[in-house]
This record gives sequence, structure tokens and C-alpha cells, in this order.
Amino acid sequence: MFSINETIVALATPPGEGAIGVIRLSGKDAITIADKIFKGKKLANQATHTLHFGKIVDAEQQNRIVDEVVASLYKGPKSYTGEDIVEISCHGSDYVLQQVIGLCLREGAQMAKPGEFTQRAFLNGKMDLTQAEAVADLIASQSSAAHQAAMHNLRGGFSHELKMMRDQLINFSALIELELDFSQEDVEFADRSQLYALLNDAIEKVAALIQSFHLGNAIKNGIKVAIIGKPNAGKSTLLNALLNEERAIVSDIAGTTRDTIEETLNINGVVFRLIDTAGIREHTSDAIESIGVERSKKAMQEADVVVYLFDVTENSLTDIEEQIMKFESNNIHYILAGNKVDTLGLDITKEKFALLQQMLFISAKDKENIHQLKQTLYDRVVAGELKQEGTIITNARHLAALKDVLFSLNDIRNGMDNSLPGDLIALDIRKCLFHLGTITGEVQVDRDILGAIFGKFCIGK
Repeated sequence: MFSINETIVALATPPGEGAIGVIRLSGKDAITIADKIFKGKKLANQATHTLHFGKIVDAEQQNRIVDEVVASLYKGPKSYTGEDIVEISCHGSDYVLQQVIGLCLREGAQMAKPGEFTQRAFLNGKMDLTQAEAVADLIASQSSAAHQAAMHNLRGGFSHELKMMRDQLINFSALIELELDFSQEDVEFADRSQLYALLNDAIEKVAALIQSFHLGNAIKNGIKVAIIGKPNAGKSTLLNALLNEERAIVSDIAGTTRDTIEETLNINGVVFRLIDTAGIREHTSDAIESIGVERSKKAMQEADVVVYLFDVTENSLTDIEEQIMKFESNNIHYILAGNKVDTLGLDITKEKFALLQQMLFISAKDKENIHQLKQTLYDRVVAGELKQEGTIITNARHLAALKDVLFSLNDIRNGMDNSLPGDLIALDIRKCLFHLGTITGEVQVDRDILGAIFGKFCIGK
């Protein structure tokens, strides 16, 4: 575990050559250590939230100038960690940055561990645990949807929903326990009808949050889309058309793609992970192609949605109906895309497959209706669920805790339905409050859990 009594230092910007590199010091001796190596205004005498130009010097080498820098001063508790912080903006030479960090270490600082700055912010009450985890999600966000979800949680949107629920349950728990003190008086302080209404509302909200995890996990990690079809259906051509670049090798020879190829595509702020697969056919004598087919089937099973691409000039209505039955019997989400309409003609194609609903007709070669396919992908997976200010669960730890909360809420309601005594109802409420508190860190969280959470952060954050 981290020692909050030490002053820590780390590079806060990514390693490697750059214009500027920022070194962060945090702790009770941060300003004292900075003053020993910073020559300019004495930082200890300056106001908080101010910038100061000066030089970093090595006193043990006759005040050798290491770099000209800008020192940013943030005095606790009005800082990110709640402690004194000095951020030194240096030139982005790896040599310079290591020299400055080395001087800080020599003057008594300790190297920060991954996530230690944010963990101190949590321990010092600057943010709750959901907000701290949102910091990591924000750093890792690679799309506007992931950024939006992380910012919502960082601003306390998720915490606020849980706090309201927790405060109301605490109030009812206190009233029920007060009744126990007056058990001989046969009085009732807690309005059972209000508690029922609260429970029903809480169960609905928690169930919705749990349901949102499927979307949240997809937003956070990218939505897996497997492009599946028979050999020579045009899967690689479609991948290139979607990416608008020549990523996959295309030829008229069936079986050109032997292995899966994965690329990312951003559609309306959501990352889709496109997987071009080897053509699937039941019988092949080529051992390498057989391996590719097996990987294609695995990609299909693991995908969030499958784009089934077929050649409208070769496949019949019966072929596609049989494929639909396979998808639906295996609970696979799919989009049907008939390719090569440029060869057969759009009118003839529509007439040929008129009995099938919700089918797209495209020409991957001519990039016809590719935009429509992108929009269909987005609508099929995201639809109207991506609300501007709604909470979307993206964290597996939150999901597990919310399932415990839902179980406890149902226990409370079942207890009331069965007229359990007040002390047992109060016990169930305390269990629910505990599970809610583990999400935000309002109850003591296991040290190993904290270590796992903050250990995933980059050093310097």
C-alpha cells in the first residue's frame, strides 16, 4: 500500500521526446523540495495557483543549470490531491526530465507508484471512488462516447444518483431502528408506503444501471463487429470501403483472406472494432484455410454484432433464410448485407430478395450504401441508449456491486411483504447501504481492491 506521509514525484506527461514534459511533486515537503532545486522566486512565499519562471540547478555540481522551467504552485487543500503540489514544466528531453526527477529524489522525494496521485485525492476526500475510477477511464477514452461517459462520472453524475438513494435508505433505517427503541409503545415512525415507493423506484433505477453495462462495456472497449460470409463474398473489399483505405488484400481468388484482420472505425463517436474473417465454407482440403475458418467461427461467437455479407448474384433466398435460422438459434445479433448489386442491378436484387425484411443492399466495390451500413451498425448497437447526461455503467466492479444492491433491495421488499420484524428489515437495509458504499468508497474498501483499482493507472496520475 501507498504511504500518504511521503512526498512523491513522477513524470505526469507521457515518456519520450516532446516539446514540454511536466514533473509533479505532491506531499507535505513538495514545496520545500522544489525550493531546493528551483532558482527564482521562493515558492514557499508565493500564493497558491500561481506560475513562476526560473531555473533548475544542481547545487552539488556548482549550481549547474539543468533547465529553464515554469513551476506551477498549488497549496493544499485546494489542489488535485488535497496536498501541496508543485508541477515543473521542463523542456521535453528525456535526459532533462530524468535529471530533474533525480534531483527531487535526492532531496527526499519518493517515486510515485501507478495511480498514487489520484489515490491520495480519494483518501483526502477530493473525490469519491467512482470519480477516481472515472479519471482512468477519461485518460483511456478513445471516442466521444467513452469520453462522455467518463466525464459524466468524473463530474459526480453516478455518485449523485447513488447518494440520493443511500441518504433515503439511511433515513428510513434510522426511523425503523428508532421504532425498536419504542417497541413497547407500538408506534410507527417510518411510513411503510413511502418505503415501498422508495424501494420500487430504487429497484427500477438499479436494474436500469445494470442493463446499461452491456452498452457501457462496448463503448469503453469498442464494439466487436465480425464481417462474416462465404469465400469471395467481398468481405475484404467491404472492410476497405468502411475504412476508406486499402487495408486488406483483395483478389478474385476465393480464400485470399486466411486469418482475421482487425481494424477500428469511429462511427458517431463510438469505436467499432471491425474483424475481417476468412470465408466460411464447410469443406476444404487446405489445412491453413481450415484454421482460418475456425477462427472466423470463433470471431462470430464473440462479436457484439455480425455483418453477414453475401453475393446477391450467387446466393438464393433459401440460402439466406437458412443462415438467418442459424443466427437466431445461436442468439447471434446480425445485419444482412447483400453485396455486388452493381453486377445484378438494384431493382433485380430487391425483387429477388423481396420476402426478406431489414436487408441492406450494397456495392463494396463502388462504395454504394456504405454510409447506410455504418448508420445501421450504430443504430443496431447503440440506438437511443446513448443519452447525453445519462449514467452508463462501464466498470465491472460497479456492475458486481450493483447486482448485490439489487439483491438487497429485493430482500427488503420481500421482508416487508412477509411482515418481518423491524430489526430484520433494518439489517437488510444496512446490507444494502454497505453495497452502495463500496461503489463510492463511503465504507472502507478492501486494501487489495484499492490496489487493483489504482494499480491500473499510469504513473504520474
